[in-house]
Amino acid sequence: MTTTQTARRARTATTAPTAPTTPAAPTGRDPVIDLVRALCVLAIVLLHGLQMGVTVGPHGPVLEYATVGASWYPPVTWLLQVMPVFFVIGGFSGMLAFRRLRDRGGTATDFVVGRVHRLLLPAVVTISAVAVALAVLHSRGVPAGLLLEAGVRYGQPLWFLGVYLGTQAVLPAMLRAHERAPLAALTTLAAAALGVDALRSLSGADALGYANIALVWLALQQLGFFLADGRLDALRPVTRVRIGAGAVALLAGAFALGLCSPDLIAHLNPPTSALLLVGVAQTTAFTLLRPALAALIAHPGIAAVTAFVTARTMTIYLWNLPVLLTMAGVSAYLAEHGGLLLPEPSGLLWWTLRPSWLVLSLVLTATVAWALGGIERRRLHRPTDSPARALQAVLLALAGVLIPLLAGTTVLTATVAAGLFLAALSRVQAPRASGAVQAAGARQITGAASR
Repeated sequence: MTTTQTARRARTATTAPTAPTTPAAPTGRDPVIDLVRALCVLAIVLLHGLQMGVTVGPHGPVLEYATVGASWYPPVTWLLQVMPVFFVIGGFSGMLAFRRLRDRGGTATDFVVGRVHRLLLPAVVTISAVAVALAVLHSRGVPAGLLLEAGVRYGQPLWFLGVYLGTQAVLPAMLRAHERAPLAALTTLAAAALGVDALRSLSGADALGYANIALVWLALQQLGFFLADGRLDALRPVTRVRIGAGAVALLAGAFALGLCSPDLIAHLNPPTSALLLVGVAQTTAFTLLRPALAALIAHPGIAAVTAFVTARTMTIYLWNLPVLLTMAGVSAYLAEHGGLLLPEPSGLLWWTLRPSWLVLSLVLTATVAWALGGIERRRLHRPTDSPARALQAVLLALAGVLIPLLAGTTVLTATVAAGLFLAALSRVQAPRASGAVQAAGARQITGAASR
């Protein structure tokens, strides 16, 4: 080969276009993701505060949904329905956490055990407190019907605890599917969710829709893997705008044709594939707004609030309804005995007072989270490495969620649920070694030290 040929080949190798590559996934915590999670929690607290209504009727206090039949509510749900993006960022964070764990030699069992421990510690405290509160109120003569309604209202948001734990428990397996065939894994779940909705509509059997409890939320978690991999950020901004606008247009078209409700909260029970479109729109919007959000989280005050919420996310979620129910109970008592005026929902006076109600609920929920948030951050000192024990813990936890969710939260069901949560927490603990084993281990350590 001549010198000229060698130089020409070198120039060609230098100037030849390289194949596009997917941006490397981040390895540490993403403060922007933490900010979005905090904003989601804020939206959930505000939504619960808007929904909670209390009046005093001829037979005493009445708990009601203040948003039922309100014309202003469906548009508000377009802003406050944040569960799709919450599961997307759950997939993002879970994927990075599992990969860090795997790089350190950890296993899928280690990941699941850690998730069970983190999610159930605040849950067992909350539901135990609710059981005690219901027992005390019953002993004080509070009407059984009112307690039953309060229990139902408390139990309804527990679905999130069960579904989030379930999706995180299978995250290692779903991540393997993503690493093998990312697009196929996502589209299979999404297509299956659409198929369930079609069968439900054609058959009129609403029970079929509950299959989407797995399909919809797992599909959104898979979308979070794409976000964490950097595949979405690798798309041109105009492409992301078109994808997000297309998802919104499809949603609006479905609403206009009467195919589904414009109330996005109505799509939670059971979940529908409309939430997939919401998740796509929210995720593409997030990728486009990431620079602005990064500038926002750089503000010390915003960063401090975000850190507070990040360390107490499940505590805030689980305690928000008990706080609101307590506020409703105190309001009803003052209305009956102190002359407090409780306006009808959606009226002028109701809207005048609602901002102060929402602010008070935020302050009280944050206060409880500040007092109890340390529970959520307690470390597990003897985590089991048994896949069977981890699976048993997940199943016990899911049973603990289903009982109050399906039967209503009463003293009995709350006590049973607390017991199941405690049993689940005991399964993620490694069994204590017997005295003989501990003694043998001590002798081995002593012998090794002497040598």
